[in-house]
Amino acid sequence: QVQLVESGGGLVQTGGSLRLSCAASGRTFTIVTMGWFRQAPGKEREFVASLSWSGGSTYYADSVKGRFAISRDNAKNTVYLQMNSLKPEDTAVYYCAAARSRSPQIPSLYAYWGQGTQVTVSS
Repeated sequence: QVQLVESGGGLVQTGGSLRLSCAASGRTFTIVTMGWFRQAPGKEREFVASLSWSGGSTYYADSVKGRFAISRDNAKNTVYLQMNSLKPEDTAVYYCAAARSRSPQIPSLYAYWGQGTQVTVSS
C-alpha cells in the first residue's frame, strides 16, 4: 500500500514557473519508478517525466524537455516536478504515480496514483 499526496498546482501566467510536490508514504520501499502524467480536457493522459528511485535516472517527454525537471528528496520520500517557461498548452490536471517496475511512459504499469492537481497557465 502506497499513498501519494500532491501539492503545488495553481494558476500562473505564461512564462512563469511552478513546482509540484508528491510525497509518498506507506510501503515506499516497493517503489521502483516515480512518474508524472497530465491530462488536458478532451485529451489522452500524457506522460510527462519519470525518475528511477534507486538510480535517479530521468526521462522526459519531448514536449517538456528543457523546461521541466523531475527530482527527488530521498529523506522526505518526495518527488518534485519543477516546471519553467510554462505555456498555455501545459494547462492540465497533473498526476503523480508510482510503479513497482521500470515504467517510464505507460500509465497502466503504474500501480499507485495521486489525486491530481490542476495547473492552469493563462495566456
